[in-house]
Order: sequence, then structure tokens, then C-alpha cells
Amino acid sequence: MSFNPLKEKGLPLEKQLRTWHDIAHRKYNKNEVNCYTRTRQILMNGIEVEAWNFKHNFSRLCQHEDTMKFLAQTKRIEDAQQSTINWLAPSDQSVLETTLGYEQVAVDLTAWMAQNEPDEYVKETFDFGLLEDFDHLYRYSQWAYMMHGISPNDIVQEQTDVILGRPTQNHHNCNIIRLRKPYDKSTASPQTKVNILTLVSGEQQTHNYYGEHGFAYGNETLRETYAEIKDVEEEHVTMYESLIDPSESFYEKLLLHEFMEVCTYHNCMTDEEDELLMPVWEEFLAFELDHLHTAAELFKKYEKRDPEEVIGEEIIHPCHFTNQKDYVTKVLHKEIDKRLGTDKDYLYTDELPDDWSSYKIQEKAGKDGSPSEVTIRVIKEEKGRDLVCASDDLKSKLPELAKKSVQKKGMTKDTVTPEEYEKMSKEEFIL
Repeated sequence: MSFNPLKEKGLPLEKQLRTWHDIAHRKYNKNEVNCYTRTRQILMNGIEVEAWNFKHNFSRLCQHEDTMKFLAQTKRIEDAQQSTINWLAPSDQSVLETTLGYEQVAVDLTAWMAQNEPDEYVKETFDFGLLEDFDHLYRYSQWAYMMHGISPNDIVQEQTDVILGRPTQNHHNCNIIRLRKPYDKSTASPQTKVNILTLVSGEQQTHNYYGEHGFAYGNETLRETYAEIKDVEEEHVTMYESLIDPSESFYEKLLLHEFMEVCTYHNCMTDEEDELLMPVWEEFLAFELDHLHTAAELFKKYEKRDPEEVIGEEIIHPCHFTNQKDYVTKVLHKEIDKRLGTDKDYLYTDELPDDWSSYKIQEKAGKDGSPSEVTIRVIKEEKGRDLVCASDDLKSKLPELAKKSVQKKGMTKDTVTPEEYEKMSKEEFIL
């Protein structure tokens, strides 16, 4: 059934204020919640943070009184929506448990988008970032076991593999070469625009969460691991946001932000089975439909253009969460040795020039070692091997993947070698 957001009825803005109880009283049971209900909650928290941030930035540059009033009213609504969604996480869910949820969002969201992205260059960028978040899930999973005694499958529920990806120590780059070629706003599909903006929101919130909670543990290596991966998330935000056409006006960006929120809430509402969260997605979709209608009117008034030129006539689904193991495995085998190129392209490790600009960053940052590599050494000391949750076939490829991921330079003194991975793979991990 078709769903044109510009023609669907929303809830009027004057009816969107809620009580503190309604804003903050809900929370799910971490032992019963479906992993993809958790990922929807995490993603939509990031969507609302992005919406609130964008509107504040627009307000600081806006000179139109009617727009300023709209932004002032909706900033408060977006903030309350963010509180409701963020507060859905229970107080007994540890930082590391939540962290595994964040990385499952990144892996399965990016994999879904890559397979539903019409722009081949954007798809390649999604595939590239995917393998970095995949490795983050692997590193944090070791700590979830060592600090809390939990298997990563307690969180990802066997929907996402946990195994070595492109090693985190190789993610640190000269941020200039993280910049990608932006799409052309006049020809890019609404799917591409919404995909990118959704992913930017998710990666930005991951960065923020690690920055706000990574100090929560006393273990020094774990604290440094959060700092190391937080730095990579900064690079991801830089990379994905650089895909956006910089010539989009603030009114065009406002329209796209509201459209993204409508799309993601509609996507969540369509997929959700949890009785606690379903009413949240339904209510907030109604809120955002009204916001979108006003943004569309402002766009027509100040841009003198039809909003459908930008967002089309149909809803877009950018965040369908489902098992992506087969796709991720295919990308893993094909691209674990892929690196950022020197001309907004990509190269493989054996093609990197000796003066590749990221070598200096990696050598400087890794002078004292890489916390993410030490992570594997710590659990190896305790258990004899790393913790891996994957099929026997994928597990058997671990030494091959480790060997393929090695690059000539920029490796730290703590690097776990392919030979060590091969030896570990022969040991049994007993939970």
C-alpha cells in the first residue's frame, strides 16, 4: 500500500506536548527484549539527537521569523522524543551490553543499506565502513565477557557474527582521505539521501555514547579501547557526511531531516513486534508527519520549489533490521584488505604507496601500542584464545582473514599476528 508522507495526516504540533511521566516512564527488560528492538531504540535515539542538533544549527543562522518559531517549537518536541527513546534502555543494562547493541546497529544497518543503495560509489563506501564496525563488535565482545561474563550472543542473539574484521588499529587515517565524493542533489535518489543521513545520525550517536560512557570502567586498556574506537567513529561521521551535497540549502536539509524521521519511524513501526515500543513509533510518526508538512511549506515558500523534487512521493525504508551474516561474510572475504585511497577512491594493502598519509597517523597514534590489539592479548592470556561467535566454516577462515588483513606499515608492537590467530583457532573457548 502506497504511503506518501506529504499527504498523510499527522498530529498537530500544539497537541505534541507530553507529561514527564509519559516522556520518561517506559523501559524494556534487557533479558527479554529482541535484539532488533534494541537496535531500533538505539538508532532512533541517534536520529533524534541529529534532528535536535541540526535545528539548533539552523536557528543560529536563520533570519526568517516564521521558520525560527517552527524550529523553536519542534526542538523542544524532538528533545522530549529523544528522552523517551533513550530512557527505554533499563538501568541494569551495562555500558558494554549497550555498546554491543550499538555495534550491532552499525553492522546490520550498514549491510542493509549497502544492499539497497542505488549509487554504486555510496554503496562501496558503506561496504568499507561496515567492516570497521564489524571489527569493533569483535573487540568489545571480548570485554563484555571479561568484565561481565556474558557471551556476545546474549545481546546479538546469534543474528550477527562476532569475529575479526578489518583490524581496528588500521582504521586510523589522515582524516583528509576520509573525505568522499558528494552526491549531486539534482540527480541523487531520495533513497541515497535518506540512507546517508540515517547512517550519519547513527555513527554520530555511537561516537557520542563512547565519549560519554567510555570512562565508566576502571580497566585502563578498556578505557583506552573506548577512546581508540571513539576516534574511528569520528572518522566515520566525517566520511559519511562528506557524501552529502554541500550545496543543499538549509531549507532543503530541513526537509530531508524531517523526511528521514518520518521514514525511520515508519520503518520501525512496520517492523516492531514489541508491545512496549510499538505505540512509541506510532505516536512519533504522527508527530514527524506534521513537522514534515510544515517543513515542506517553508521549503515551497523560501525555495520556490516542489518538495517532491527532493523527497519524491513514496516512503523510503532505510533501517530494516534483519540477519545480514551472508552479506557481511561476502564483504569480509572480499574487502578485509581494502584501505582508503589517495584520490577519494579505495586501494588494497599491496597497492598502498610508501608515503600513504595514514601511515604517519597510525605510527604516531600507535607508538605506545593499540588498545584494541591488547584486548585480544588479554583474553588470550585468560582463555587461551579469542571469543568468536560464528559458523564453523567462518571460524576456519580466521587465520586466512588475519593474514589478509596485514599491511606493510603502521602496525603496532602489540599486533596479534596471523600465526597467533592460527594457533588460537585450534583452541577451544569454554564460556
